[in-house]
Amino acid sequence: MDIDLITYKLEEFLSPYATKSSETKGRLVPIPKCPVRTDFQRDRDRILHCKSFRRLKHKTQVFLSPEGDHYRTRLTHTLEVSQIARTIARALRMNEDLCEAIALGHDLGHTPYGHAGERALNSFTHFKHNEQSLRIVDKLENGGMGMNLCFEVRDGILNHPSSCHPCTNEGVIVSWSDRIAYINHDLDDAIHGGILKNSDIPDIYLQRVGATHGERINSMILDIINHSFGKKEISPSDEFIGYINGLREFLFDKVYFKSKAKEEENKAVDMIKFLYEYYFKHSDELPKNLLDMDSSLEQKVCDFIAGMSDRYAVMVYENITIPTSWGL
Repeated sequence: MDIDLITYKLEEFLSPYATKSSETKGRLVPIPKCPVRTDFQRDRDRILHCKSFRRLKHKTQVFLSPEGDHYRTRLTHTLEVSQIARTIARALRMNEDLCEAIALGHDLGHTPYGHAGERALNSFTHFKHNEQSLRIVDKLENGGMGMNLCFEVRDGILNHPSSCHPCTNEGVIVSWSDRIAYINHDLDDAIHGGILKNSDIPDIYLQRVGATHGERINSMILDIINHSFGKKEISPSDEFIGYINGLREFLFDKVYFKSKAKEEENKAVDMIKFLYEYYFKHSDELPKNLLDMDSSLEQKVCDFIAGMSDRYAVMVYENITIPTSWGL
């Protein structure tokens, strides 16, 4: 039996509104087809095995350097987004492989210390983590060769923020899954850390969305599935869009801006700003592979800092600012 008949014919069972790998707009550099894996499966595997993906385990999600093993990191966030997206995609007969590839790659461009680091770099030059994620898969990985991903995966990575508009339904699924994941796991981490109590969540969300972490995620997923089943466009119901936005505003008010867990964030911002100014003045200390790239100095410095994990950024900062001992 021809292997590629098994692999590719499975997509014939997808929704007419799904994105099939056989209809991809292709890669920047064409490559031969694989008989075992579709193009979107290959993209997922390339992302999963890249260095940028591994560094996510030591990058802040929301809470800076929390004490304890159970708080989310950028890596665990990414895995939660992937699983939520796959659940929705399977129920709607969308392309799970495309959803998974986009989800695994969507946050590769995040700086150390999450959005705090992003704001620090953006104060010097234009910097957005979604654009940096695309730059990583296009330019920076594999020694400057990039990963040569399909158009649809690249589009989903670039356009996963809520203000953007992905060109595929799978990209839309990942965008909503990102919001569902971070709203719920940030609430869960805030409760686990004693910043909030479950009873602090306004009653309307406890009653209409769910009283527990699992209930809230399940309600949001089921609403998207029920509201979108058999339709060309995918979204939650208007009711749940209101709940999602309301919980997000609640988090901004009670956790993201005012909680004790965020008090150290200004130090992180100052550290990232220091590193940017230092390497802009001492560009000869940047890695050679970045120096050799055809990009502005501002971009090279951002590429270097954005690629750091939290702990590596601290180590570099300490090496620059703290005198080392010496012996006679």
